Amino acid sequence: MSTSRMALQPGGCLTIIGLGPGDARYLTPAARAALDAATDLIGYFPYVERVPERPGLKRHASDNRVELDRSRHALELAAAGARVAVVSGGDPGVFAMAAAVFEAMDTGPDHWRALPVAVEPGITAMLAAAARAGAPLGGDFCAISLSDNLKPWALVAKRLDAALGADFAIALYNPVSKARPHQLDDAFAIARTHRAPDTPVLLARAVGRAEESLRIVPLGDVRGAMADMSTLVLIGASTTRMIPKADGGAYLYTPRFHKGLETQPA
Repeated sequence: MSTSRMALQPGGCLTIIGLGPGDARYLTPAARAALDAATDLIGYFPYVERVPERPGLKRHASDNRVELDRSRHALELAAAGARVAVVSGGDPGVFAMAAAVFEAMDTGPDHWRALPVAVEPGITAMLAAAARAGAPLGGDFCAISLSDNLKPWALVAKRLDAALGADFAIALYNPVSKARPHQLDDAFAIARTHRAPDTPVLLARAVGRAEESLRIVPLGDVRGAMADMSTLVLIGASTTRMIPKADGGAYLYTPRFHKGLETQPA
C-alpha cells in the first residue's frame, strides 16, 4: 500500500454539496442522499442551518472568509474516517466551496489526494433568478463576482468592461456589502458606457426563500442601494427584451439569435 493511503482511515469520504437557492424542493435527490449518509456537516453558518438536525450528524459551522480553513478541516475529518458533507448555497462550484476544497487538497499532504471526493451540483443563484424572470440567459452570458476579497477591484472592472463590450448578459454575484458599498454603482457606471439606458436590469433577492422579491429596473435608473448581498443582479445584453404581463409585471428574455444575422436559425 502506498504511503498516501496508509495515512487514511477506512470509510472516509468527502462530498461537496450544493443546497440550491433555498427551497428544499430544489435540492437534488443525489445531494439529499449524500447529506443523509454524512457523519459530519461542514459549512458557513447559514448553510449549515438549512440542513435539518438528526442523530449521528456532527455539525461544524464557521464564519465567512475561512474557506481554506474549513476545507482543511473537512479533509482532515475525511482522512480520519468520517463521511463529510461540505455544504454551499446554490452550486458549490460557482464562487463557492468546491474550489476551496480542491485548493486545500492541492497544497496539502499527499494522502488527501487518495480520498474519495465528489461534487454534487445545485441550482446556482443566476439560474434560479433567470427562471423566475423568464429566460434572460437565453443567449450567451457570463457570471462575475464583484467581491474584491480574493482579487483586486481593478481586475473585476477590467473583466466587466470586456464582458459588457462583448455584449454578454451578465450575472453579478456578491454585488454589495458594508465593506464594499460603492462597487455595484461603479459596475453600473461601466455598464452605461456599453448599454442603452433602457437596458433591463434584474434585481432578484433571496430567490427560493420566503422573502423572495424580483424587480426589473432600467439601467439608467438602477442604483446600488437597491441591492444587498442576498441579491443576484443580472444586466441584460443589448438584445434582452421584456414582454409585459397582464398583471403589470414582465417576462424577461434574451433571444438565442443576435441582431446582425439575416435570418433566425432553426
